[in-house]
Formats: sequence, C-alpha cells, structure tokens
Amino acid sequence: MPDPAPKPLQPLDEDWGTALAVVAHPDDMEYGAAAAVARWTSQGKRVVYAMLTSGEAGIDGLDPAECGPLREVEQIASAALVGVDTVEFLRHPDGVLEYGLALRRDVARLVRRHRPEIVITGNFRETYGGVVPNQADHIAAGRATLDGVRDAGNRWVFRELLAEGLEPWGGVRQLWAGGSPLAEHGVDTTDHFEAGVASLEAHAAYLAGLGGQMADARGFLEGFGREAGTRLGTRFGAAFEVLRLTF
Repeated sequence: MPDPAPKPLQPLDEDWGTALAVVAHPDDMEYGAAAAVARWTSQGKRVVYAMLTSGEAGIDGLDPAECGPLREVEQIASAALVGVDTVEFLRHPDGVLEYGLALRRDVARLVRRHRPEIVITGNFRETYGGVVPNQADHIAAGRATLDGVRDAGNRWVFRELLAEGLEPWGGVRQLWAGGSPLAEHGVDTTDHFEAGVASLEAHAAYLAGLGGQMADARGFLEGFGREAGTRLGTRFGAAFEVLRLTF
C-alpha cells in the first residue's frame, strides 16, 4: 500500500517578541530555518543566534585552526541577511559535542541573558525523516537545549549563574526543533525564501568543501521548502516540532 499522505501542518504561534536559536554548527539554521527567521525579523521580532561550536571540523581540506574563524565570519554575514545582528559562538569542540552538565549550563546561561519567549534548535531525533541517521552533535545540542531551557527557570540548578547576576528565566513558552521528523507545525516562508537561499549561500567556503546535493543551496532548500509548503497550503514553508514548556 502507498504511504499515507503526511498530515497538514498547523501554523506556528507568532505572538512573541524575542527568540533564541541554539544550534550545534554554523549553517545549521540555514538548512531550512533561515527563511522563517527572515519572516520573523521582518515583523519586528528579535532573533539571536548561538552556535555551540564554530564548525571547525566541517571542511576536510582546511585545518580547524583556520576553518573555525572562517566559518564564524561566514555565519555572521549569513545571519545579517535574515535580520539577525547578534551571533554568539560558545566554541565547544566540533564533531565531539557532548551532552552533559557543561552544555546544559551554557544553554541556561544564554537563556537567562537573552530572556526569550521562544527557543529554536535543530532536529535532535535519531533520524531525518525516519531514514537518514542524525549527526551526533545535532542530537547533543538539541537535547541540551531542551534541558538547559528548563534549567534556566530553576533557581537551584546551576547556582553559579546567580553569582554571575543571572536571575532565573522561566518565560520560554515553547521550544521549536527545525527539520524534525515529528514536525506538526509550520510557517509560510514563501515571501522570504530568497533570503533563506542567500543566507545559506553565504557559507561559501563550507559549501565548496561540502560538495554533493547539500552544496546546491537553492535546490536543497526548494525541495524541503516545497514539502513543508504542501503540508501548510503555501508555496514554501518551514516545519518544526513544537514542545510546549508552559500550559
């Protein structure tokens, strides 16, 4: 029997003012979510990016000592194209990112500093679409982000953050995981699709080193954008798994 048609996506809640995006690598936001960010910043919303690594292990032919700073420069330029002017790099080691207390603490610190209503991360499930295995850094980053968001609201977890002057922040209403195979929500990115393409193309050195299908920024984003758009009833869209953190 043919596979059942995917369920329609429900519209995301856009009644918010500030979002924090926490992902493993430069380029993670650009593979699908950047056009959505362009939509939100055009509405006057503030979006902050935080990269847990600098992606220094991402280009085979380039030594990490040279690659990391280059990828940071590309990420800053990429973010600016979708209206993001704050990009932070936590510089955990790329490729061997470890879920644990240190990562949760760093996320909690980010949340307490920026005090977002929405936190965005990447897919942290085991696969993409139930077929392609996810990458270890993505899984660690997403799971630490989910837990770090909750830690940020608890005064008695990571008490050293209080000594830094960072009061608890329990104001995150939802966490959104882009590209999740469990995505049931989405947003129309039709009017901002070109900004999303330009944002990915700004990672020129990375794409050149990557090669293959994922180096074709427009083709890759069109495929996933049309798939989400079909489920949303629009030309292009971006799909997210929504985890509600408040009732």
